[in-house]
Amino acid sequence: MKTLYIDCGMGAAGDMLTAALLELLLEPDGFVEKLNAIGIYDIVFEKEQSVKCGITGTHINVKVHGEEESEEMHEHHHHDDDHNHEHHHHHTSMHDIEHIVEHLNVPEKVRADILAVYGLIAEAESYVHGKPITEIHFHEVGTMDAVADITAVCLLMNEISPDEVIASPVHVGSGSVHCAHGILPVPAPATAYILREIPIYGGKTESELCTPTGAALLKHFVTRFGDMPVMKTQAIGYGMGKKDFERANCVRVLLGETADKTDDISELSCNVDDMTAEDIAFAAEQR
Repeated sequence: MKTLYIDCGMGAAGDMLTAALLELLLEPDGFVEKLNAIGIYDIVFEKEQSVKCGITGTHINVKVHGEEESEEMHEHHHHDDDHNHEHHHHHTSMHDIEHIVEHLNVPEKVRADILAVYGLIAEAESYVHGKPITEIHFHEVGTMDAVADITAVCLLMNEISPDEVIASPVHVGSGSVHCAHGILPVPAPATAYILREIPIYGGKTESELCTPTGAALLKHFVTRFGDMPVMKTQAIGYGMGKKDFERANCVRVLLGETADKTDDISELSCNVDDMTAEDIAFAAEQR
């Protein structure tokens, strides 16, 4: 069966997953053109080559209003920050997100995937902030580049359409992260909530390696987490992050064939020639 394996040894983020999956396609540039034509308001995807620790991969820039979103911009997305018109996007509630997604030129299945991923993020934000989902105003993940990342990954997964998706345990990083409310531990609370019941681990790398967007995409698409199975790989993709670490900062994806699972069938048989009616009645009741 067609199997996609995602190596999250340096975590996962929406842009890294997008870039890695793009590398699996025969015509990634054509797909980027398609992404730029689906109607995400004022968003432009740019694909570029990136080298980390001597390995060449792809990096994706998402530009909003002609400028690249930065961590500094993310830190200032308070929902009451309406005076900051230059960097403030008004599409921050779940209702607004649904409105944007409804108007995208994408297949219905992809639309459902995008909303399901956003639903996971909204549920996590709701839990962390102690507010109902209807009152949640996205901060780090509510910006238009998050809509772009999620839409891109959902479209790519639809394009690749693997039979199963397996991912490694997720490296979440360590240290602390700056957000709209102050300094929080890594993994950030929303990320930690999304990744519950998924195998995760920290380490010496002091950075937020797995973002809420990356976590939600993994949770939605991954069939199971574990070691890479026995597979014949046909395509390999490297999606590079922005930061540099001792270890290559990338998500690696491998697409290939694994042996189809065969169901074992057990046959039970017995000889009933000399059986009494009482015994047969007793056996029949045990079904």
